[in-house]
Formats: sequence, C-alpha cells, structure tokens
Amino acid sequence: MNYFLLLLLTFFSYRSGGDRLFDGSPLYQDPDLDLDLDLSAVLRRVDPRFLSFTIDASLASEERFMLLLRSQRIRTLATALSPAFLRFGGTKQDFMVFSPQRISKLPPHRAVLPHSPCSSVRLPWWVEQRLKQDWAQQQLVLTKEEQQNQYNQIHFTELTVDLLHSFSSCCSLDLIFGLNALLRTAENSWNSSNARSLLGYCDSKQYKMSWELGNEPNSFEKKAGIRVDGNQLGVDFTRLRKMMSEFKLYRDAGLFGPDVGQPRDRRADLLERSAPDVDLYYVNGRDTSLEDFLDPDVLDTLALKTNEVLERVQQESPGKPVWLGETSSAYGGGARGLSDTFVSGFMWLDKLGLGARLGLDVVMRQVLVGAGSYHMIDDDLDPLPDYWLSLLYKRLVGPEVLKFQLVSDSGRSKRVRLYLHCANRKSYPGGAVVLIWMNLSRKPVRISLPALVSSSTVDAFVLQSNQPGEEGLQSRSVQLNGELLKMVDDKTLPELNGTQFPPAEHLKLPPYSLGFFVMMDARAPACS
Repeated sequence: MNYFLLLLLTFFSYRSGGDRLFDGSPLYQDPDLDLDLDLSAVLRRVDPRFLSFTIDASLASEERFMLLLRSQRIRTLATALSPAFLRFGGTKQDFMVFSPQRISKLPPHRAVLPHSPCSSVRLPWWVEQRLKQDWAQQQLVLTKEEQQNQYNQIHFTELTVDLLHSFSSCCSLDLIFGLNALLRTAENSWNSSNARSLLGYCDSKQYKMSWELGNEPNSFEKKAGIRVDGNQLGVDFTRLRKMMSEFKLYRDAGLFGPDVGQPRDRRADLLERSAPDVDLYYVNGRDTSLEDFLDPDVLDTLALKTNEVLERVQQESPGKPVWLGETSSAYGGGARGLSDTFVSGFMWLDKLGLGARLGLDVVMRQVLVGAGSYHMIDDDLDPLPDYWLSLLYKRLVGPEVLKFQLVSDSGRSKRVRLYLHCANRKSYPGGAVVLIWMNLSRKPVRISLPALVSSSTVDAFVLQSNQPGEEGLQSRSVQLNGELLKMVDDKTLPELNGTQFPPAEHLKLPPYSLGFFVMMDARAPACS
C-alpha cells in the first residue's frame, strides 16, 4: 500500500470516527501537532515573481549550446513557471566578452531571426539530440575547470543575446543579463567599454531587459586575483547606471546586484552598496550527505544567514529590497545524487517558505539548465522533482504570507516544516489559504486544525518519491497523489489535479513527503 493510499484511508477513517489501520493497531501514538492560525491580516507580501530561476552562463561556454534554448521542451517547461525573472549569469559571466559580428557574416546554421514568431524558431530534433549529447561531455570540461580554479574566457556574439531574448520573451519571462565585472582598468575601476557595446546592440534591437554587474565579487580574489571592495563596487554600479541612462530603452530598466556569495563579516562591505542580491546555499556539494538534506538544524541555518544579511542591509539602506539571486541546496555545483533527486525538495520548499516569511523579495533557483547537479531539468531535458515542486508552488501559492504558530511540546515538530499563504487567486477564489508542509521524518505525522479552517474542504497535493522508504529519497522521479509525474509530450504538461477531502479536524502527513493543502472555504479576511 503506497503512502498516498494510506493518506486517503486515514482521512476517511477519521471522518467516521476511526483511528486505526485495518490491523487494529493505533496509527498515531505521538501527540498531535496543533496549529494556531491568524487569517485576519497579511504578514508580508512578496513579488508575484518571487519564485524565479536562472540559466547558468556556462551554457555559453561554446555558443552552439545556446541553441538548446530553441528546444520546444525547454520552452514549454519555462513558460509554465512564468511570471518569473530569468537571470543569465553565474561564475562564467565574469569571463564573458561580447564580440559582435555582423549578422550577415554568421554561418547559415547560426543565423537567428529574433523577431520571428515564437513558433517558428524551434530546434530540429536531430540538432537537439546532438547538442544534448555534446553538452553532457562539455559539463565534464567545465567541472574540471572549476576544480582547477582556471577559467577560460568566453567570447559571445549577437547569437547568444538573440537566443536569450527570444527565449525570455516567448516564455513570458523578465530577463536579467549578468555583465562581466572583471574587466578592470589599471586603476582597478570597471572597464565599461564592452558593456557599452552590448547595451548598444540590445538597444538597436529594442530588447527590453534588466542588468546585473558581477557574480560573487567576494570570490574575485580566488577566481582572478583581483579584489574589489564595496566602495569601488558602488562606483562601478554608478557608472553602469549612468551608462544605462544614455539609452532611452534602459533609462528606467532594472539594475540588480551586487550578487554576493555566502557573505561573511570580512566581505560584508559588499552589501553596503547598490541593491544587493545574495547567494545562499545550505551545504558544500563536495562533502554533504543524505542526512544533511533531512537535518532540521541544517535547514535552520538559512534563517540565521538571511537575518544577518537583512539586518546589515537595513542598517545601511532601510527599505532596500534583498533577493536570493542564486540559490539551491549545495554550493560547488550541487551534490550529485542529492541535489538532483527527490530529497532536494525539502531544502527547496523550506527555502521558499522561509524566504517569503523573512522578507526576501525574490528567490532565484540555480538552475533551470546549465552545468552542475542542482538543475531542475536533466541532461535529456526531462523535469526533475524540484521542477514539479516549483510548478505546483507557482500554481497554488499566492504572494501574501500569513501568520501562524505550531504549538507542540515535542521535539518531533522540528521535522515538520510549515508555512501559510493565501492561495493563488488564479487557481482558487478569494479567501482560500494554502498550507505548505514537509514531513522530514520516517513516521507519519498528524496535525490538528483550528476550528476556523476545520470546516473547509481541503484540496490536497501530496508529493512523494516513486519508491517507498529511505531508498526513494534519491529517486529522480516524483509522484503527485500517487501518480507519476512526466510530460505528455514536448508541448504538454500533465494535469496537476489535487484530491479533495471533506472537512476534517486533522491533516495527515505521510513519511518523507511534502506538498500543499489548500483550504478552499477558509474565508480568510486577509485573502478576500
């Protein structure tokens, strides 16, 4: 009997007063976890594009790989996650140099018609297959480069820009292009001439986009032997903003950053300038373990790191928004067999819930496609568990964060992670709320609902591995309400339907599961 069927049975057994499985043994011997909800007011409101994602600049390590962005499959998957920001950046962005060519000189197989209808730029299947095979080999080259800390310069042409703009506009995404901040003068100020050339080309094509300068400037010394402090970075950003103002199209465009990686006290000066976004991860992908991904203490480190950043930014610039500009489970390219499997979802969903509650404006997932093991799409362009989790979050969760408290005397509650939002009004009527939940335990857990929502019909979305027990935690497949999730075809995603339950006083969380309970009739004043 799979765990979702167990969930169904216990729901209906409680409706009839039952409290036991068929064998007569008590199902829940531990005390219930009690919820205390406040549905009267919104605690915080995040950007509708709160869950956003990145394409790693490593995809342009050979420009032909950018053609993968013409894949119908990738476009279908990306479009389903809109509205969202799409950040093109990462370590390689600070080694990229725009080397424009006249379009007429591009070889025929590289020519792109940027203003063609979206349906006319799809990648031929045989080209896609070859690129996927070659990209898998290219990732080995990129991994070796990172391990040796020796990064080769990348020269990109109009093709990369055209493909990115076509991809983002056809998928209804807001593009943020990461500029190279390691182009420095002899005086260590930013050399903006290459960026001016790029902005000039984009302006001539009327490509609407935002900009970011530099990726993790706190690691410049390690990567390139160059140190840039907060004051100099502020001067560089001012220069970029002034240059943007010279182009009518970019006069009021977004300028984001600095993108600071795992900020520590000795480089906290980088948070004092411009509008920062930070890169926060839980663990080092090179030495982490399955236990880390299920450890509540590891998950709790995010709150500590985030609060430190928020406090520092508010001291220097009250009211300035802070983003997680690049984030996933494990830094260093992720942890193979963990970051790309079902167990990664606990870290990802907890980060979304916690980030919204603490006051982060946007959380950008590293990465939709690119090098590493933390991608949401595998090398064959099939969605991994974190993609399906992200898609459900987009469809079910609204931007309004609500206040609640978990009342429990048991240490068991640390392995149950809960967050509360208004439900997405594109999917549910006003007044509905959604409980985001995770059970990191190998035992089922029962939650008691307060009277104000226990009379509501519940739309349940339960995500579990396609394999039972701890063995299933490292599966690359996921089930929704007992059904395996996979694409129907390159243009079609499956129906993501919930299972509706009648009103009940308790909710049951199966072992090693996560998901969403939508209280459809909650009539929350904050969500009306």
